[in-house]
Amino acid sequence: MLLTVGAQAAEPYGTWLRPSTGTQVSFYACGGKLCARVAAVKDESRKKEIGTVIMKGAAKSGDNVWKGDLLDVESGKTYSGVVTLESANALNLKGCVAMVLCRGETWQRVK
Repeated sequence: MLLTVGAQAAEPYGTWLRPSTGTQVSFYACGGKLCARVAAVKDESRKKEIGTVIMKGAAKSGDNVWKGDLLDVESGKTYSGVVTLESANALNLKGCVAMVLCRGETWQRVK
């Protein structure tokens, strides 16, 4: 039982809350890689974003780290992204332009 719990804790799959916007994003496996899509929004005016894929085909690049393109739904721009599972309940997403100018945010797992 303990091994199962540990294995689950090392995976980012599930729904995560972006605290700055109240948006919920579901991360899931797709073809052996990591993908994510908008699952719910707090602001009703952003309802059209539900179902939008924001990450597609991110490859695992280290322990609890995945790299791939991240779509910023608000701007419509795509950035080089790094997703790091910091703990069972904390996921850090960082988007970068030319891997020089970066902005990150820690999201919380939805229970």
